[in-house]
Amino acid sequence: MIELRPGLWHWQAPHPEWNAEQRWPREVSSYAVDDGTHLILIDPQTVPKELLALAEDRVPVVLLTAPWHERDTRILVERLGAAVYAPRPDTAADLMAKFHVTAEQAGDGSPDLTWLRERNTEAHFYGAGDRLPIGVEAFLGREHNDLVLWMPSIRAVIAGDTLVDFGPQSGGGFGINPWLRGDVTREEVVKRLRPLLALPVEFVLPPHGAPTDLAALERALT
Repeated sequence: MIELRPGLWHWQAPHPEWNAEQRWPREVSSYAVDDGTHLILIDPQTVPKELLALAEDRVPVVLLTAPWHERDTRILVERLGAAVYAPRPDTAADLMAKFHVTAEQAGDGSPDLTWLRERNTEAHFYGAGDRLPIGVEAFLGREHNDLVLWMPSIRAVIAGDTLVDFGPQSGGGFGINPWLRGDVTREEVVKRLRPLLALPVEFVLPPHGAPTDLAALERALT
């Protein structure tokens, strides 16, 4: 675990559902922010024990950039009583539009966060354009529930799966995820995210790859 600045941490851990057929490396990135009241765990996987201890003195919150990034969310809800902020999982109609599957194949929609939706009490679902009470603004990314977040308290863009660095095997470095769905184009994604370049960005925090900066964001959006 690395402290990027006081109250902002980054760590990487193996994703338990990874296999050799995945397009992304096994190691995924997670982040934590201590704002003095909340401990905000962003796309958390295998949270370090030091942060779990800190959570006892803070209001624990899990912040997901996409519903399929639930990773260790259920464990943290059960262990810490954490509240969860997440984009809504795909409906059957969403799956049909994104993957061009049939209604039968789409079934009842994505199983992401089903356990959380059934509980209802800890779930706070949000979308593009929302401003969350934990000091986060959501921007539309690759798709309606793959969001890019702006957290002004730490001057950080939290990139979701829209902006990634899949490592040497991808050959592209940090940039817009080439895996676009639902007929969305790279140009559309760039247009959605250009307002970020006017913000006082110090950190860019991708869940795939290491933390980077405004210069990398500018290159990605040209």
